[in-house]
Amino acid sequence: MNKILDEAKAIQNEIITNRRYLHQYAELGNNLPITTKYVVEKLKEMGYEPEIIADSAIVALVGGKKGGKTFLIRADMDALPIKEENALEYKSKTDSMHACGHDTHTAMLLGAAQILKNHEDQLEGTVKLMFQPAEEQLAGARAMVEAGVLENPKVDGASMIHIFSGMPVDAGTLLIPEGGYVTSSADMFHIEVQGKGGHGAMPQDSVDPLNIISHIHLALQEIIAREVPPTSTAVITIGQMHGGNAANIIPDTAYLQGTIRAFDNNDRILMKNRIVEIAEGIASTFRAKANVEYRMECPSIYNNPELYEQAVKINKELLGEEGVKNFDLGFPGGKMTGSEDFGYVSEKVPALMMALGGGSPEQGFPYPQHHPKVNFCEDVFYIGSAVYANTAIEWLKLNK
Repeated sequence: MNKILDEAKAIQNEIITNRRYLHQYAELGNNLPITTKYVVEKLKEMGYEPEIIADSAIVALVGGKKGGKTFLIRADMDALPIKEENALEYKSKTDSMHACGHDTHTAMLLGAAQILKNHEDQLEGTVKLMFQPAEEQLAGARAMVEAGVLENPKVDGASMIHIFSGMPVDAGTLLIPEGGYVTSSADMFHIEVQGKGGHGAMPQDSVDPLNIISHIHLALQEIIAREVPPTSTAVITIGQMHGGNAANIIPDTAYLQGTIRAFDNNDRILMKNRIVEIAEGIASTFRAKANVEYRMECPSIYNNPELYEQAVKINKELLGEEGVKNFDLGFPGGKMTGSEDFGYVSEKVPALMMALGGGSPEQGFPYPQHHPKVNFCEDVFYIGSAVYANTAIEWLKLNK
């Protein structure tokens, strides 16, 4: 297996070059024309026949000459609407920034694509490469699933890597969360209350929607306090409350927006249902009407326990015992309350999220994801490529 690591290290400069190009031309959401064109061209140079199956979403296949199962490896490609504050020679030329490391994911998967192409005749199955847009909007994976990324050929297992910086983990360390839910779900809701406007001096002739959304705001927290089990981790956050435009006028309508996050799917369903019931019930009590919309939804990533065990074994053989650690080095309990739309894949097939240490504060990388000064240690990108390729190659051998 050290051969895979050596092969990856031999193309380290190319991986870095690809990452730096993508970093300079950071793009948002589903609109990734420069990124998509670049990735497609690189794949064609390697001998692939990439297909664009949705907006900026790329799929490519390698192997299949011996039959066997199909393993998917995924990288996200979109950036964030953040103005970069680093003084790098390859600093972003757009008003956006790869502040979550998606440029590194894409470059590492391109590196893996080259390694897999070199071993195509030996693959005990098919590897499907998934280059995904719109992860930051928690929408790209869902769109690709709906477009058939898990079919033709049918995917039997899947994995992703996310790089991290600013954590107390040495660069190049592979972190693998244990089986079970490892990210929280994310559901963003909008509650609009229809009241009856009027003069502030005659409230009896009005139905005040501002009063009603205040009661709804307070009542929603009782879901966490009294309905979600104390052993669970769940959050309801209200981020916006709006209504009215004058001190002496009661408006017709008001609204609030927020998000709910949970690890357990039963807690998620409970909260989603109760938000609707509470909003409608309180509005009705005060002679108004409430409408609840869930405008963004994303399930948790579920790490398949069997795939977890196999990935730990596979990658310890690649990186050594000290090269693979438990995920709880960076996140207490091995879970993170952030969300990742790879959850849409893990709902359908056995899947695994892995993480790569991209530099600790002690190593000169103090900033975390989504910070305008975040950066990652380029010296370890080849490890990500090796892990992508090695996991796919060895999983296909174990499950043929």
